[in-house]
Amino acid sequence: MAQVLSFGLRIQCSDTLRISSERLKVVKPRPKSNTAVPKGTRWSANRTHSINLEISPHRAASAVRLMRIELGGAFADLLNEKGKGSGDNEMGYVERTLGFRTRDLDDRDLRLVTDIVGGAIRWRRYLDHLIVSLCNDSKTFKSMEPLLLQKSYQIPILLASHMSNGRAVTLILRIGFFEILNLDMPPYAVVDENVRLAKVALRPGAGNLVNAILRKLVLLKGVQEKNSLPLPKVEGDDRSQARALATLYSHPVWMVRRWTKYLGQEEAIKLMMWNNSVPSFSLRANSGKGFTRADLVMRLKTLKVPHELSPHLDNFVRIKTGMQVLGSDLCFQYPPVLISWISSLQIVIQAQLLKEGLCSVQDESAGLIVSVVDPQPGESIIDCCAAPGGKTVFMASCLRGQGMVHALDINEGRLRILKETAKLLVVDDVITTVHADLRTFAKNNPVKSDKVLLDAPCSGLGVLSKRVDLRWNRSLEDMEQLKNLQDELLDAAAILVKPGGVLVYSTCSIDPEENEERVAAFLQRHPEFCIDPVGRYVPSDFVTETGFYLSNPVKHSLDGAFAARLVRSIPIKTKQGELLNPRARRDLHSRTNLHKMLTGAVGLTPKIRT
Repeated sequence: MAQVLSFGLRIQCSDTLRISSERLKVVKPRPKSNTAVPKGTRWSANRTHSINLEISPHRAASAVRLMRIELGGAFADLLNEKGKGSGDNEMGYVERTLGFRTRDLDDRDLRLVTDIVGGAIRWRRYLDHLIVSLCNDSKTFKSMEPLLLQKSYQIPILLASHMSNGRAVTLILRIGFFEILNLDMPPYAVVDENVRLAKVALRPGAGNLVNAILRKLVLLKGVQEKNSLPLPKVEGDDRSQARALATLYSHPVWMVRRWTKYLGQEEAIKLMMWNNSVPSFSLRANSGKGFTRADLVMRLKTLKVPHELSPHLDNFVRIKTGMQVLGSDLCFQYPPVLISWISSLQIVIQAQLLKEGLCSVQDESAGLIVSVVDPQPGESIIDCCAAPGGKTVFMASCLRGQGMVHALDINEGRLRILKETAKLLVVDDVITTVHADLRTFAKNNPVKSDKVLLDAPCSGLGVLSKRVDLRWNRSLEDMEQLKNLQDELLDAAAILVKPGGVLVYSTCSIDPEENEERVAAFLQRHPEFCIDPVGRYVPSDFVTETGFYLSNPVKHSLDGAFAARLVRSIPIKTKQGELLNPRARRDLHSRTNLHKMLTGAVGLTPKIRT
């Protein structure tokens, strides 16, 4: 597996980052006094930090975000704060981490922070390959270490991690490389401002290093049509080709090999391109407040938000984030060039549409899973892994005030968020929350429901365009653990389904081992269940040959998702009062003399709830 060497720290990009328990160390300006600072001294959290107006605020904020994500264990999607006051939050982190403030971030700065952080994480493997290549060899790193790895003063920060100055330089270089290669910014302005950031946040020598490497990139980019960037060629055996593709499209090698195995190389490349593209979002109009899709469209037109109606779901509207232009060679030699985009979602958030409960952000792929469940007024439904509750509240709205959705989850904090969301969307009267482990709950509670949804914990390989950091936080070992958990949860969920009831198993993964194979294994263990083809509930374009629901990111331009609709059989009694074995019942139905064999029996035709 290809390794990327980043200033004395060797990273395997396909492996989850290991987070140290030591504190992050950053360079802090020494006090003007001649008094020596004792080793281990911490500056007061209330100390007044300097204001440096020469540093670009979006670059300082981007560097700190990347530190928090990579070394502090934060999730990239949770750091995309776009609501009121988020600029103050960002600058607060900059001040506590780097020891200085810049000018306040405006809306444009916040959009740039989101673009740069998302892009630097998506293209991490690609960028690190270029950084290492432009530094020539490992001897360069050894010569840098005396300068870059000097001890720094510690300051109170939120990250309980360790970071060398060399590591910080790597993050700044990633920002600079991404801006030069992807964003429509003047290259030499990018160089100048990232050099300033390195000098102020770290040391003058670090700025000199950043200057040399970024200027080298600018020169190479200037003759890009001559294929001057040092990129690997897709050649050799399967392993070599997978490593090259993993670098070119910035994914872990194990993912590339897995997708090539299941999809073929061409489709795997298309999937990686989708994962690296600007994510799209959909809004669901909240009928619980009497707010229709027509009302939502009217508000979006007033806000001048580009949008289009969902062709698949009546309550959904797609919002367009902007324009993306790809290289003529389909991103094969360099990442897509992002010309410009305006966050339509940010406009919706600032207009308070979400806060007022008029609509929710929900991908159509998730909405189609609810269509597979097909909630009807008066039904009892259990949502087994409910939090944070997007599908839960959508199902509740379909009940129209009649019936109940029991939202079960092991995470109490996320359940509280679900309850708040249900109240905001005015569907809390048909939702009850249960804090429990599904496996324990199913054993100890005899409750049976009409329908059970198990939206199982999974790898999330279908949502990598939105979860930009997830590709680096998954490993091949995770897949085996997840499959075992999915089997356990499916067995538990089956207990909660009444005879004639429906069990829907769903994931946000496109991996057959988490989807079709889990269902096949379940049916072997539970012959009382059979597949109910989903063709009656979702458009035929989403129906697989085996009757399952599958959204393909490349084919449908939606998040990847899967769902299987399984029906529990109703026991049949023969004339002699014996219960017909479920497996024997299935065999019976497959025989041509079915009618003859069942003639004279009582209650022969089981009714499957639909």
